[in-house]
Amino acid sequence: MTNPLSFDELQTIFHQGIAHLPDYRKDSPNTRYTMQDAALGAFGIFFMQSPSFLEYQRQLQASKGRNNAQTLLSVQTIPCDNQIRTLLDPRAPHHFDPIFLEVFARLEPHHLCESFRVLRDQLLVALDGTTSFSSQAIHCPNCLTRQLSNGQTLYYHPAITPVVVCPKHAQVIALPPEYIMPQDGHDKQDGEQMAGKRWIRHHAHALAPHHVTVLGDDLYSKQPFCALALEKGFNFILVCKPDSHPKLYERIAFWQANDGIATCERRHWNGRFTETSMYRFLNDVSLLDGQEALSVTWCEITVVNAKTGEQLYHNSFMTNHRVTVENVAEVAQAGRGRWKIENENNNVLKTKGYHVAHNFGHGKQYLAAVMLSLNLIAFLFHTVLEWSDTKYTLLRQVLARRQTFFEDIRALTRYMVFDSWQHLIEFMIRGLEIESRLEPQPASKPDTS
Repeated sequence: MTNPLSFDELQTIFHQGIAHLPDYRKDSPNTRYTMQDAALGAFGIFFMQSPSFLEYQRQLQASKGRNNAQTLLSVQTIPCDNQIRTLLDPRAPHHFDPIFLEVFARLEPHHLCESFRVLRDQLLVALDGTTSFSSQAIHCPNCLTRQLSNGQTLYYHPAITPVVVCPKHAQVIALPPEYIMPQDGHDKQDGEQMAGKRWIRHHAHALAPHHVTVLGDDLYSKQPFCALALEKGFNFILVCKPDSHPKLYERIAFWQANDGIATCERRHWNGRFTETSMYRFLNDVSLLDGQEALSVTWCEITVVNAKTGEQLYHNSFMTNHRVTVENVAEVAQAGRGRWKIENENNNVLKTKGYHVAHNFGHGKQYLAAVMLSLNLIAFLFHTVLEWSDTKYTLLRQVLARRQTFFEDIRALTRYMVFDSWQHLIEFMIRGLEIESRLEPQPASKPDTS
């Protein structure tokens, strides 16, 4: 196995990803800041989880002649906040997509995706929409709009934030987002389903060869989306509600009346009481009427308290995977895994220090989307470091609360200048007097707790 991904390697990927950002400024001898400095400066705010990070570094530069933006992130000259916004605003967020994809590609040789695989070597990628900004006053041409009951207009920026998930893992792997915004040549307001199709088209070449099963809610369980996913080499497990699929459920009712639905049960001790999971499934059922109808597999899961009969969970899914008595529990568990995108991704970004809903700058074109992409990259880098860097992993274990870890980093980088990221991490380890716990060991596997 090759050496695990280090901060230096991640930083190299980031620098390569921003090396050719388009610069629309006219050539001028007075140009002071590079596009790379603007991107690195904005990224530093998210990576350090410190909205004031750049201001602190300007103060250090004035007092000490150097700063952590330079030594840790290789920012040559720190732009002011308004200059960062001005420089990044015209750049479409897709320019940062290669960074996500390159990190993902590097995880495979290090076997860091191996334990995420289920259903005979499948990686589960959950799609779900989230809103990163909303306001009744601030807006740009790329905002979506919604009329409120009070007559006011709400302007907002939604996006799909896909992640690799696994039911048994607490972490997720961020993939390139897809922004829901007005599209050239379309009069109808953009929506999550259309953005999901764009994401499939844009990233199939890079991701489909890795054996990907797409997870999503009932919004995605439509024939055009499913057909596109199959055409591009993806599999799918999608929530399938009766109200959204009357023809499908007519056929299921027919087969139920004729004893054509396969069933099985599993019992499981959850640590407090025994759960009974009851499964029903049917292969090769038409999603719609007509010869062009897609043939799918339908499965249902109902979980009850084995002692009281209280229903704990119920859902149904449609998939292109063939379901058997042997794998129905794993298929249903994979379908339930789509909630990881909300619990382990969107909620972490909103409530655990990344401030994804904060307005870091709206701009007139793409700034809000670019800021979200940089925030997601910061989240991805910290996730990878927790798996692959033993010193970083030790610190996160000792400083168990995420907020404590970043509070310490914010305080240290406000008053001291470190030669490198490694220098900062080692300084924290020495300060906590935990060097003895650093035993040589292979890269850690993702947390399965």
